Amino acid sequence: MKRNFLCLIILICLILVVIGNQQTEAVGGLNLFQTEKSSGAGGTLFPTESVNDLAKIGSILHHEHILLKSWSFYAREQLTGFKSEKEVQEYANRLQRRFPTWDWAIHKTAQKWEITAVSPTSQHHNEMLQIMATHTKQPINAYIIYRVSGKEWNKPAAAFFTTEDFKHKLSGIFRGKPTVFSCMEGKVSDKIESSVMKTVDALLTSFDAKEIESLKEETFLSVSAASPKFINSIGKMNLQIGARSEGLGVGTTIIVGTPIITIEY
Repeated sequence: MKRNFLCLIILICLILVVIGNQQTEAVGGLNLFQTEKSSGAGGTLFPTESVNDLAKIGSILHHEHILLKSWSFYAREQLTGFKSEKEVQEYANRLQRRFPTWDWAIHKTAQKWEITAVSPTSQHHNEMLQIMATHTKQPINAYIIYRVSGKEWNKPAAAFFTTEDFKHKLSGIFRGKPTVFSCMEGKVSDKIESSVMKTVDALLTSFDAKEIESLKEETFLSVSAASPKFINSIGKMNLQIGARSEGLGVGTTIIVGTPIITIEY
């Protein structure tokens, strides 16, 4: 019941994203736990702040002695201007020619057409590209998603977001104004004596965040908040923190996302 409720919250937030797509451009520099300003050169779609969100989250989790376990960078854009599913497929074919070494797979149902591409295995991260179109009357309802994820947030992982390859990739994938989500998962050691609520309160303080709404239980806490550290938002919120105590001797799992958490927790 609890898991279904949380999944519903995430689903509702993702639906709201369609309203708030914002123009972005790629970052020129990014350190492991520090952010740098770029000159904005390169003509790509993502602002420096959006790409630096992972570094901001990682820095605060590190400061709070939370061991980082995984991270993800997720960008989503509604594809407009297509008059038919065939045009979406032609767009997907162009991307397939652009990334010929990726593993491409097509899946069709009575409700939708979907193509997924996975990048060759990398030591530091994985990339995934997905295009979905529903079988509806005109205009066609289609989306494109690009996701980068990894287990360890280290210097090579952070450096990936500064490369020309990454900038050109974003320019080639997106047609307009994608919305960016950044998430990190970590763990508080069972050796650190702190309740779930105290851990989340400490994170809210570090993010200079103001709580908007929350779901609180004895071993679980989910908080939506507003922080001046992030520019992308859904309504008033641009930060979500989820915390779950795994039991004595196991520790507490922490997930932080901006503007929302995009993974199940």
